[in-house]
Formats: sequence, structure tokens, C-alpha cells
Amino acid sequence: MQSTVHLCGSVPLADSESVFRAVATALNGRVRRIPDGEPGERDNWVVWQLAKLSAHPDLETVPPPGPEYGPTLRVRPRPGVDPASVVFGPLGYSAAALDSWQVFSRLRADGVIPPDVRFQVSLPTPIAVVAAFIGAHQAELEAAYEARLLAELDEILAVIPPADLAVQWDTAVEFAVFEEVYPAWFGTDYPSRLTETVTRLVRLGAAVPDGAELGYHLCYGDFEHRHFVEPADTSKLADVTAGLVDGLGRRLDWVHMPVPRGRADEAYFAPLANLSLPAEATLFLGLVHVTDGLDGARARIAAARGVLKTFGIATECGMGRRPPQQIPALLDLHAAVADLL
Repeated sequence: MQSTVHLCGSVPLADSESVFRAVATALNGRVRRIPDGEPGERDNWVVWQLAKLSAHPDLETVPPPGPEYGPTLRVRPRPGVDPASVVFGPLGYSAAALDSWQVFSRLRADGVIPPDVRFQVSLPTPIAVVAAFIGAHQAELEAAYEARLLAELDEILAVIPPADLAVQWDTAVEFAVFEEVYPAWFGTDYPSRLTETVTRLVRLGAAVPDGAELGYHLCYGDFEHRHFVEPADTSKLADVTAGLVDGLGRRLDWVHMPVPRGRADEAYFAPLANLSLPAEATLFLGLVHVTDGLDGARARIAAARGVLKTFGIATECGMGRRPPQQIPALLDLHAAVADLL
């Protein structure tokens, strides 16, 4: 099954069953994987992880170094705690995924979801949580957080057959580090930070077994509908993608990239001209925007086609910052934009 539409993760409906039913109906034949919409406490991407970090007995809450993008609290090891000794308990990702999988598998068995559509689990990279919420000893705590996150992926894989699963690594705060919105604890300049980032992303991808699909959601942020900074073009997005293509020792199924609302010019897409994706990988462009609808998407598609032969469509980020009442029309907009392709 080919896919022309990708959903990044959050879909703010009441629960996972509402999401699965709405997507399966509105986008039938256009999606090959469906996320659970990240309902409840997960409705604002990684923000729910701050409470879990703050409750850790070895960590204390501190104010941020200054005004920043997004939530403003930080945690750090308590005095006398060896940062390398910190171990994280359950983060909640595997529990949420396994609960939603029960709903997904029931609806697929009932024929609501087509049999060839996979269950998508979207996970943040450790950098997202560490850069946003940890104020000291980031390297040690990144290693601990990654170990727990990969353990949760193993818990998911112990229940969900790889042939039914699609795993997406949400890669957003990395671009805030590249753009110097958040401080880096790895690398000294853009080339070295790019190398360090790609190494981490390849390691995360390698943890996904071959039978499962693997994708990456590259993002410039959506807190209060604002980017970390406005990307000048797709050059950094292309750099990360090229590193993944070169470094992964397994199949890459998709990469998603944002397209700002104001960029309907070929110059934005120009760095993608030399990007060589494997034949099996789909590039999804986040060119669907509520604010200018079908006409705006048509203009951005025309600009992208000056550089790219084929691509799918999506929003720039998840839909979680949209009012629930907008979602049915937004899903219908995806279908209409996909039909332009």
C-alpha cells in the first residue's frame, strides 16, 4: 500500500479509538500507518515528562537560566548524587502504546481499520527531553534516559508484532540546538553537532527491528504555533536525512520535514535537490496548514515540484495544539491535498 498522507503523532480527539476511527474514515487508502493521537497527559508532546523527571528522588527542580522557548523549569541531580548513578523508571510510553494497541487491533479485526495499516508509535529522541528539561549533567542523564526509553521500546516489541508496527523518532529539539536556541552538551559547532546528532539517531533507528517500519519526524517546533526559529531553507533537514541514509544499516521507510506557511518558494526546497533517498523511503512534506487551506497547499506543492519528483503530505507538526472541533475538517483537508498529488 502506498501512502500519500502522514500523521506526525498528536490528534486531539477524546481518546485513541476516536482517532483511529476518524483517520480510518477520512483518509482511507491514503495512510499506511495511524498513531493513537497522544491523548490525555501526552497531549503536549514531551511536556508530560517534566513531571516525571521532577518526581525522581535523585533530581531537584531549578529555574531555567533565562527566558526560553517552551516550558521553563529544569531538573538537575541533587547535591551528593552521582549523575552517572541516576536510573529512570517507567516513562509511560510503553504503557500508553500497549493500551492503544489493544484498541487498534480490535478495530482492525472489526474491519474499521484496513488490514494493511500499521500501528504507529511516535517516541521523542532523548535530546528532546534532556535539552528542554535538564539543567546540568546532560550527558550522563541523556545516557540514562536513552537506556530507559529503549527498554520501553523493547516492552512494546514484546507485545506488538514488528509486522504490525511503525516506529517514529520525533527529532525536533536537535534543530533548536543547531540554531543555538538551546545550549549543546555535544559538539562545538554545527558540523560536530550534526555528526553527534546523526550518530544518536542511527543508534535509535538500529533499535527498531527490521520487520517494523522506521521513520523520523524532523521538526522546528510548534509550541504556541511558533518555530524555534524560522528555518532559512531545508539545508539542515537535508543534512540530517543524508546522515541517516548513509548511517542506517536497515530500511528507512519515511522522513517528515516541515514547510513553513510563508514558504511557497522553490528556494526553500532547493537543498533537497541533491538528497538521495532509498526507493522504499517516502519523503513527507508538512505543507498542509489550516490557515490557508487547499490554496496554500497547492502553492507549496507547486514550489516543491520544482525540486522534487515525488513526496507525500502532512502538517508541519502534530495537531495537538489545534482545537478538537477543527480536526474533522483538517483530516478532510489532508485528503483533498493528497488528491492534488
